Amino acid sequence: MSLSEREQQLLDQMEQALYAEDPRFASQMQSVAARRSHTRHLIGLVGVLAGLGLVLLGVNTTWIVGAVGFVVMVAALAYAFAPPRKQHAPFGVVRDDGSVGSARRAGKGHKPGRGRRPQSGTFMERLEDRWDRRRGGW
Repeated sequence: MSLSEREQQLLDQMEQALYAEDPRFASQMQSVAARRSHTRHLIGLVGVLAGLGLVLLGVNTTWIVGAVGFVVMVAALAYAFAPPRKQHAPFGVVRDDGSVGSARRAGKGHKPGRGRRPQSGTFMERLEDRWDRRRGGW
């Protein structure tokens, strides 16, 4: 989904403000992204050349070597031009009061069933019960 014209203007303004406020940080962030992209493209280029070498070797020997070389070339191109994966934040846990906390802290010291009533009813009944408790027991 593309940005609207107004959103693009706001993004440009924020980018210019970042450059004005901390140009060293802004240039450092650009160089990190450029290095990662450059590294992916370099690895892809090496893979394509290795695959091409296998294809040429396969022409002189057997077709299986050529097929493996073709697969290596396609995989290297896919790796080089695929967008890098984003690092996602760890998932949180929704607590009984509706707040979200980290999964590590929420699990510490909690013993299932201790101080809580036993889970009875269907899944939907339990969800409705939790919803009602969050909303003040309506």
